[in-house]
Amino acid sequence: MKTPVIVLLVILAILIIGVVVLYFLGKKAQKKQEEQQAMLDAHKQTVSMLIIDKKRMPIRDSGLPQSVIDQTPKYMRRSKLPIVKVKAGPQIMSLIADEKIFDSIPVKKEVKAVISGIYIMDVKGLHGKSEKQPEVKKSKFKKFVENLQEKAGAKPLK
Repeated sequence: MKTPVIVLLVILAILIIGVVVLYFLGKKAQKKQEEQQAMLDAHKQTVSMLIIDKKRMPIRDSGLPQSVIDQTPKYMRRSKLPIVKVKAGPQIMSLIADEKIFDSIPVKKEVKAVISGIYIMDVKGLHGKSEKQPEVKKSKFKKFVENLQEKAGAKPLK
């Protein structure tokens, strides 16, 4: 009778230790992310540029400088990044876009973008007509789920 209780206590102790370790690792990662965001904000500038093309592609195929590819961690080299090919002045270059704004970047249009190094943080002003993203029709199931969430007072899904 004592053996199952001891096993359960050991499992509970391991779970508690795991949660504590994850908590401290999360706090450390959040602090590092805040420092990186502060550095990006310190170096941001507004640039007028023509968007030539945008794609999600692996970093090795992106056309970024080799030094950037070499500095990328090994586990990130296979993941696809939002790459935007732009013409800023006489130069044509590849930049990395923020995931939040990637879908709102218009192709073949001139924009004023906030960049920090090779990272596009925001698209500010658009020249010419801006095209609205076509609305995706929601399935009956998705409408049903959203209706239930609305009744329950939960935040709607995007």
